[in-house]
Amino acid sequence: MSISIYDVSIPIFVLSLNNLAAILDKAATHAEAKKVDAKALPATRLIVDMLPLSAQIQIACDTAKGAAARLAGVEIPKHEDTESTIAELKARVSKTLEFIKSIKPQQLQGAETRDIELKFPSGTLKFTGLTYLTNFVLPNFFFHMTMAYALLRKNGVELGKRDFLGPTQ
Repeated sequence: MSISIYDVSIPIFVLSLNNLAAILDKAATHAEAKKVDAKALPATRLIVDMLPLSAQIQIACDTAKGAAARLAGVEIPKHEDTESTIAELKARVSKTLEFIKSIKPQQLQGAETRDIELKFPSGTLKFTGLTYLTNFVLPNFFFHMTMAYALLRKNGVELGKRDFLGPTQ
């Protein structure tokens, strides 16, 4: 049995973003119970020179939808980075999930050899679809997912490893 690019991307993004939505529900419940300002948790940082929770979630979403789109050869949906509350961040996750779930396995057939080029102010990165997914996207996605989890734990939201991993089968 072979494993496709679809198998190691779209279902992983869907599972992880669903887990993130559930984590954000716990964060909202925590904030309400502790009377925390709605904008406080999204603005929290691990350290002063690190991006806040809101940016960690925005980047995780952007990484997932960007990868899905690039690997499928379709346009990347644009989402403004204006979320400043847990509810707005959860809506961002939902929009991202909606797009990712629209990608079908046949759209990713042959994506492992597709040329992917990312332009940054500091230079250009060139990948095949496979190296883009395995060497760039997945590590980047899980970095930002982990930072979101850590920031919420740091701020007292009762989360455990099971919340991060979600249902495993």
